[in-house]
Amino acid sequence: MALAVETLRWRDHALELIDQRILPLRFDYVRCASAADTAGAIRSMVVRGAPAIGCAAAYGVAAEARVTSHLPRDAFLKALEDALALIAASRPTAVNLAWALNRMRVRLNAVASLAQVAIADALLAEAHRIRAEDIAANRALGAHGAALLADPSRVLTHCNAGALATAGHGTALGIIRSAVEAGKHVSVFVDETRPFLQGARLTAWELAEERIPVTLIADVAAGHLMSRGEIDAVIVGTDRVAANGDVANKIGTYPLAVLARRHRIPFYVACPLATFDLDIASGAGIEIEERPGHEVTGFGELRWAPPGIAVRNPAFDVTPAELVTALITERGVIAQPDAARIRAHTG
Repeated sequence: MALAVETLRWRDHALELIDQRILPLRFDYVRCASAADTAGAIRSMVVRGAPAIGCAAAYGVAAEARVTSHLPRDAFLKALEDALALIAASRPTAVNLAWALNRMRVRLNAVASLAQVAIADALLAEAHRIRAEDIAANRALGAHGAALLADPSRVLTHCNAGALATAGHGTALGIIRSAVEAGKHVSVFVDETRPFLQGARLTAWELAEERIPVTLIADVAAGHLMSRGEIDAVIVGTDRVAANGDVANKIGTYPLAVLARRHRIPFYVACPLATFDLDIASGAGIEIEERPGHEVTGFGELRWAPPGIAVRNPAFDVTPAELVTALITERGVIAQPDAARIRAHTG
């Protein structure tokens, strides 16, 4: 089972991204023919979700190599260095962005002696590999996670960690997809995920498209449903996992983990190995992006808050490892994650 559309694709010498700002009311692709186009798409949330951002970043470098391959040698190489820096600065929290750009830099260094067109071809091939590896990782992760779900299961998920957040299949939703493919009966509660409504707009759309039973709830309804015994498991994605197992994910994840612990509900985090950042000892070292206030005061053209009101809009929060039942990767399951278990799993 897979979403019938491609979240990101390479067409006619450029990256095309589903514009996730306008789903589900409209469906359209945004064309990115340069690093600047790609950085702008990442910054403005045309594309979001850590794995998808990493894939888009790789293709953004490849696009820049193509459009600058006619320049003199020094100018071409400088354009690629500038491209790497520009895309790296687009969003700070998701580690996949830096991971993918490092892959592209390593590849660039390996082929730097080639002709410029050959360098551009090599960078595009590397971007294609990153995309294919992401899909394969999500498939493997999904199979490991699906084995943890009872039949039937009622699962709560937060934000969007589906095909739209990856190159395909998804992480948290990949587990749900894999469980359904295995014949299990899974129904999903999707919370709105304020303020950008990724759950209401994107996850609900994905599941409805595939006819997986889905019910939309307000973020604040989760505790009520848990207290009534209506949720069997919580599955979320993540944008970065620290060395001790702390996870950064969309704002609102931390209170769900607290509620799940209170009600003895397993709290699973789907995290490809590319989301681990072993250079950060704990979640305290993860930079948390603050986004514009207008995302909180309204949506689209609609405004509901008083003019001039002060706003805080952190895009992510950190869930301590002690609240995580298990991390699920393409290699398997890390139960009760801590630094030692993570080192053994990722080494």
